[in-house]
Amino acid sequence: MQLNITNLKFTTKLYLAALVFISYGSVYAQPPAEKDSTLVITDKDNLVKPALKKDSINSNQRRKADGIAAVIGDYLILDSDITKMREDAEQQGLSSAEITNCQLAGRLMENKLYAHQALQDTTIVVSDAEVTAMTDQQISRMVSQIGSMEKLLDFYRKEDEQALRDELFSINKERRLANQMQEKIISKVEITPEEVRKFFNDIPEDERPQFGDEVEIAQIVIKPEVPKEEEDKVVERLNEMREDIVENGASFATKAVLYSEDATSSRGGQMTITREDPLDKDFKQVAFSLREGEVSKPFKSQFGYHIIQLDKLRGQKLDIRHIIIIPKVTEKTVADAKDKIEKIRKEIVDGEITFDDAARKYSDEKETRGDGGQLINPKTGDTHFELTDVDPLIYDKVNNLKEDEVSLVLMDQNRTGQKFFKIITLTHRYSEHIADYSKDYTKIKELALREKQFKAIEKWQNEKIKETYVKINGDYKNCEFNSNWVKN
Repeated sequence: MQLNITNLKFTTKLYLAALVFISYGSVYAQPPAEKDSTLVITDKDNLVKPALKKDSINSNQRRKADGIAAVIGDYLILDSDITKMREDAEQQGLSSAEITNCQLAGRLMENKLYAHQALQDTTIVVSDAEVTAMTDQQISRMVSQIGSMEKLLDFYRKEDEQALRDELFSINKERRLANQMQEKIISKVEITPEEVRKFFNDIPEDERPQFGDEVEIAQIVIKPEVPKEEEDKVVERLNEMREDIVENGASFATKAVLYSEDATSSRGGQMTITREDPLDKDFKQVAFSLREGEVSKPFKSQFGYHIIQLDKLRGQKLDIRHIIIIPKVTEKTVADAKDKIEKIRKEIVDGEITFDDAARKYSDEKETRGDGGQLINPKTGDTHFELTDVDPLIYDKVNNLKEDEVSLVLMDQNRTGQKFFKIITLTHRYSEHIADYSKDYTKIKELALREKQFKAIEKWQNEKIKETYVKINGDYKNCEFNSNWVKN
């Protein structure tokens, strides 16, 4: 196996960029449909709709011939799509010199192929309700960002809101189809330790990747206590809301807009969730125990108190609405929490207790307490953090710490704005170095798995291109694509 790490990095970058740019325009290069931020524990013009068939494609031949770069199955790729994708890539930090139009066209054709084949695959289901919810969330975010629907329509040159919704719906439907097809292709790709070893050994020594400065971090978190009377007040308010909804027919959505303390309040508390979503486990347990139309009793998650209404059950997905109210801490409990962590820090610095033991004994952070406060990097699943991956709020503190040194007390806040205090320590520091098989196994395994996934995708593409209607126009016929798009 021949491998050039530079090319691998570029391919990876372009591959990941394509997942973001599948919407082909800055208006559509929005983050994925947002989940409730208080629950998460641990990311075109003239578009042919997915239902379009070849007779519809023929009707579109009235467009200027050089305006259509390619036809893939039921989908068109316009020159303007490639232009938009380039603009979005540049906005995301990729320079024009890094990407050719042929590469962009190739990636767009792959995305269209995924979506087209997903339509033929009976195991892939993307419901209109799911896409509509995604579209509603996008429009809500964009209106919030730009100020009003009128400004949004003017900015994107749409005559009315329905025109914008229709176009976003088509784009989101295609994006979901393509993403699910990609996920299905690589879902069964696994890699053995022997394959990882072979991958690493096949990289010439002078081409092995260089990893930047890395650190291992542990922390102790102390949260201000919420007085019981404050919790009781919140539960009473939620019970009153629930009674008004159940007994008097009041609108759950209206109460969510007025009272809920999270990002979903602007859309009436609406969410679509699955069992696999990284949400609070108590929240999911309650949501999946409800019947359609039922409103839960107030319950507690790690973020606050909730009530949930199940709007609709769709297979493995739930359309729900929820309200969260967060009990408030007092000035006294905040001061007590700060005093407590100052004393813990002094015990550690004076050598009365180790940081590891103090974390296990005192820390209020359940996720790290059992491991002595050791943080896990969500990107890699191990304990190593490249300095560039460290939370910007604590970067300076981490960068200036020596091994086993304890930081001063830091104040932070969670996604709901609740303040807490923490101290951190650097358990290990690793200087910039060339990849080492034993020390960097997790990262090397990820690179090896990614390459194997690329190969699986490439194999799938070559098979599906043969059975899919493909037409390449203009200068794009002369591109040297990785896949056999011109069917030579």
